[in-house]
Amino acid sequence: MVGAPAASDAIARAKRLPSLRVGLHVVVVHGTPLLPAADVSALVDADGRFSTAGFSTGWRYFASGRARSQVRAEIRAQFEAFAATGLPLDHVNAQSHFHVHPTVFGMLLEIGREFGARAVRIPYEPFGPSWRSAHIGLTGRLANDVLLAPWLGLMRTRARRAGYVSNDHVFGLNDTGRMTPERVRRLIAELPDGVSEFYFHPATGPFPEGDADMPGYAFEQELAALLDPGVRDALRAAGAVPVTFGELADERRG
Repeated sequence: MVGAPAASDAIARAKRLPSLRVGLHVVVVHGTPLLPAADVSALVDADGRFSTAGFSTGWRYFASGRARSQVRAEIRAQFEAFAATGLPLDHVNAQSHFHVHPTVFGMLLEIGREFGARAVRIPYEPFGPSWRSAHIGLTGRLANDVLLAPWLGLMRTRARRAGYVSNDHVFGLNDTGRMTPERVRRLIAELPDGVSEFYFHPATGPFPEGDADMPGYAFEQELAALLDPGVRDALRAAGAVPVTFGELADERRG
């Protein structure tokens, strides 16, 4: 999130870890723009922040030519800021999965190509593994799969035609903020064939932005899952092979 308060620190850490693969998390909702608020006035409130109202924001980004122009400018500015870091761009996605929005997704694919983007997240969490690993939230898990699957399939087709690779599945969508070591181990036992991405919101403790924007998230537990020897052992037992988005793109090119 190149416009976030700790971006400079994150960039410095990434440069000290050359094996770490870093992507651009485009922000056009639930955050602060990189451009001056006056330049994206159709997108921000009186405090200079993007909207948190998903439906009305999505409609405005679709229906308003002024808003679309400003979204495009903001997305380009974020790609330019990432390029200025000198870090290789491994993949791209968006805050709150807002790249599912067709207008935003089209801009992201188009602008991303100019900056060397080759991989994008498709936020599809299959019902079967998700449900068997948790046995809670039946309606939400089923709805996320059944209702979103056709739209996400179209996203995948658009990405492929634009020259991007993507994951087959993602886990963390239905359990966002609750990816504890136990839950992750159960998910690993249910992994389907193909490329699965797990995503986390790890932190060493509470922080003001998290408390405000992500209430109830178990940040410390999600960090613990990433460090848990049991998770590592479960991945090995499942025969899972770690891969980066960039490596997937290289394989396709080869």
